[in-house]
Amino acid sequence: MIIAPITISDIAKKSKVSVATVSRVLNDSDKVKEQTKEKVLKAINELNYAPSDIARSLSRNITNTIGVVVPDINNPFFGQVIKGISSVTDKNDLYMLLCDTDENEEKEMKFIEMLKRQRIRGLIITPTADNDKFNAKYLSILENLNVPVVLLDRDVKYSKFDGVFLDSISGTYDAIECFIKEGHRKIAIISGPLSSKPGRDRLRGYKKALTMNGIEIDDRYIFYGDFRLESGYELSQEILKMEDPPTAIFVSNNMMNLGCIKALTEANVRIPEDMALIGFDEIELLNIMNMDISVVSRPTAQMGEVAMKILLDRLNEQKIDNQDTKRIILLPTLILRGSEKKEK
Repeated sequence: MIIAPITISDIAKKSKVSVATVSRVLNDSDKVKEQTKEKVLKAINELNYAPSDIARSLSRNITNTIGVVVPDINNPFFGQVIKGISSVTDKNDLYMLLCDTDENEEKEMKFIEMLKRQRIRGLIITPTADNDKFNAKYLSILENLNVPVVLLDRDVKYSKFDGVFLDSISGTYDAIECFIKEGHRKIAIISGPLSSKPGRDRLRGYKKALTMNGIEIDDRYIFYGDFRLESGYELSQEILKMEDPPTAIFVSNNMMNLGCIKALTEANVRIPEDMALIGFDEIELLNIMNMDISVVSRPTAQMGEVAMKILLDRLNEQKIDNQDTKRIILLPTLILRGSEKKEK
């Protein structure tokens, strides 16, 4: 047996008023007489009616929902970012609508259109890519949302959106320079996609560190991944098959680092005795397993918290003004645990 939910029409019928009057009572309008209001509230109580937050928000043409779009929910980095965002939304009676694009540009566009139909109040987004072919259409869609937009971790070319980013160049530079100080000269990098700013910046940091330390850049040691575990695994296998392999590998994100460690372990390559390793971003699982892998760490939860605070400021301003763009760049920290060492 299916019991139909109580509707506003049921309340109107029981209290003998119009549907419009019930709606005014639910929205706490001052245009309803006190006697009529009491009659409607009594009917609501007797029918055990619970108004839908969504329906009420749509009737007012506003919602308390913000959209959050990330490229890979499986990546622990974004899990921590979402925790940071939640720490702010929870204190401000805001709800989060989370979308995972799976690093797919078309999927990302569809989600943004869906969020527009949901009448979100603001958007926090980590874009999939910022290549020129995709960028113009993407910019247009974001601007036509007519809500505040805050970019997180990855930028959009030519945009004036607020954003929270990381100094990936300095983080990678520090890691490569650490390898060099340990005596490594043949250093490989598993880069992220060059269609994303973090991918480009981490490769720049790698090249800058080599150049500043008088080491010639060898393209044989540059491998292009896509921030996914599978690419880290496959590229690490390629590295191990090289006739003149490197003595150290820098991996540009945590998921590819997991793939790299998997490939090294399967090949019985010891870290750091046979291959030194530094990754970008913490991997909590490795810490639990007592695998001492050196990393470039970043304040992930703080990135989400700061992004949400910027968005909240924009919502409280009640206007969208890109003239005073807020762009925060946080600094990473190199945490050394021994995996960077070189066998003497």
